Amino acid sequence: MSNDPLLQPYQLKHLTLRNRIIVTAHEPAYPEDGLPKERYRAYTVERAKGGVAMTMTAGSAAVSKDSPPVFNNLLAYKDEIVPWIREMTDAVHEEGAAIMIQLTHLGRRTRWDKGEWLPVVAPSHHREASHRAFPKKIEDWDIERIIKDFADAAERMKAGGMDGVELEAYGHLIDQFASPLTNELDGPYGGSLDNRMRFCFDVLKAIRARVGDDFILGVRYTADECLPGGTGKEEGLEISKRLKQSGLIDYLNVIRGHIDTDAGLTDVIPIQGMANSPHLDFAGEIRAATNFPTFHAAKIPDVATARHAIASGKVDMVGMTRAHMTDPHIVRKIIEKREEDIRPCVGANYCLDRIYQGGAAYCIHNAATGRELTMPHSIAKADRRKKVVIIGAGPAGLEAARVAGERGHEVVVFEAANDPGGQIRLTAQSERRREMISIIDWRMSQCEKLGVTFHFNSWAEADTVQAENPDVVIIATGGLPHTEVLSKGNELVVSAWDIISGDVKPGTNVLIFDDAGDHAGLQAAEFIAKAGGKVEIMTPDRSFAPEVMAMNLVPYMRSLQKLDVTFTVTYRLEAVEKSGNELVAHVGSDYGGIAKQRTFDQIVINHGTIPLDDLYFELKPASSNLGEVLHDQLIAGRPQTAWRNADGKFQLFRIGDAVAARNTHAAIYDALRLVKDI
Repeated sequence: MSNDPLLQPYQLKHLTLRNRIIVTAHEPAYPEDGLPKERYRAYTVERAKGGVAMTMTAGSAAVSKDSPPVFNNLLAYKDEIVPWIREMTDAVHEEGAAIMIQLTHLGRRTRWDKGEWLPVVAPSHHREASHRAFPKKIEDWDIERIIKDFADAAERMKAGGMDGVELEAYGHLIDQFASPLTNELDGPYGGSLDNRMRFCFDVLKAIRARVGDDFILGVRYTADECLPGGTGKEEGLEISKRLKQSGLIDYLNVIRGHIDTDAGLTDVIPIQGMANSPHLDFAGEIRAATNFPTFHAAKIPDVATARHAIASGKVDMVGMTRAHMTDPHIVRKIIEKREEDIRPCVGANYCLDRIYQGGAAYCIHNAATGRELTMPHSIAKADRRKKVVIIGAGPAGLEAARVAGERGHEVVVFEAANDPGGQIRLTAQSERRREMISIIDWRMSQCEKLGVTFHFNSWAEADTVQAENPDVVIIATGGLPHTEVLSKGNELVVSAWDIISGDVKPGTNVLIFDDAGDHAGLQAAEFIAKAGGKVEIMTPDRSFAPEVMAMNLVPYMRSLQKLDVTFTVTYRLEAVEKSGNELVAHVGSDYGGIAKQRTFDQIVINHGTIPLDDLYFELKPASSNLGEVLHDQLIAGRPQTAWRNADGKFQLFRIGDAVAARNTHAAIYDALRLVKDI
């Protein structure tokens, strides 16, 4: 048996867990009609196949109809969920992993205009900033009903074969009762800590009475809200001890912080540029004080940190949840002594931000996650070896090279720059986004193992490509900044890339016109403001940087607000003209009736990219498919068979920003779903 701390089994009551790594409860927003159907099951089972000890599904499965999910969650109040749960639990158990589910009532952390349009309930009328609903103060009959709903839902989960359930307390209704900030009730459920904890214990007692002792029951809760007037560390430690002493639960899952604002949520679940494992020591303090099974997860992205968490005794089970969205086979690779092959989580938080913005979770650089029914995590060998020539070593080109190499093809990559990375190498210039370079480094490492040939500092011409006698040519040349967006004065502006790369010195009084709403505009603003410049970010949208999304926006705002950056929404830069040593900005509005003039010494445009596609169009007449992609075949996962030119010598495709300005995930998905069938 291995002496690796992570690979030691753990006995949790009657349940033997095969190692110390878990996927903590999270909702990837894959349900259909609130049920875990094929897509949900495939995603969950993949992590079990990868060797994880236990996967906890459904971050916050709703137990009551007046707890409507604000995005696509499981609905544990439905009787028809049971057979779907059974199919999923049976499949996970067949792979040797345990499986639990997280149950909750959201309380005020939802909206009244979701689901059945029922009033939101909470132990006070205080609105949660993130979800904005003013709650009804909960009544006695509400409490009785919700306690029963928890017990009913737990019984359904046991009938569905779950090994246990975890209650989501932090930020949700159970925590809203426990916190003095959100509980203004009188009588048995308000006031003293005894009273504020009563709801939690009533729920636990009702569940335990329904499911019996041979069922794991845990609580994920905050032991320190980090808010003035809220549950502090001392009271949180007392809550921890009382949970243990109740005899009703089998483990503690420790959180530190609050989630009622974007900033609070981001501190609980940190993103790239923020410290790794910021709450691990705190979880260790709870473990030491209670001597009770303790779980914890919060930006533990790498095996070394996870190993330390277990070896040091800080926790009994370590959660690597986002890491398993990036690579579901972490444990298998540890067992096989292939840790260097683990695809690294870069903390980009594309997964969570997409969920909170109403989409489904996708990993920024593993396009198979959430698409297990159609996209492979392990690439199959091709029936026939081909020669694949790829132009461009950005994320799209490198993913194409990796997948083609895994297919067993001979792969040659031409890159005009000295180094791989494309736009990612540029974005990694910012300290907060430095982790992004791992997307490139991992692919380069994999490509080297697969024997991919690289030609750097090589500007590929059509003759260069055709001299390779390729079977397939893939253009992944990306794009260049698109700044030709003004009616006059386009030659007077610079791009956000110019600032980030250092090619253009920052001005002292700068307007950034951000019509793309992505990271580049905010990165440029931060570069300029840190250099001492006065910065205004202007957008024609009603909110700024919508493509950055909520949790990624938090570190930017903390920095830019301190640097006194101004944000102006709903105005459009229309033209620029020179006046002496200054630039005059002509500003209008999509809403009409506005014409202003403003003066700056530098104007920066962020308007995405325009495809760098000259080589594609040069090669197109010589290709067999004339560049055509048959969408039905692409979507269905079948090889491309377009044949439009009998004299063509090779298939020609383009991917990523060489097609149109999108994002890193789109570029990598383009490559995976095309090349996996070549």
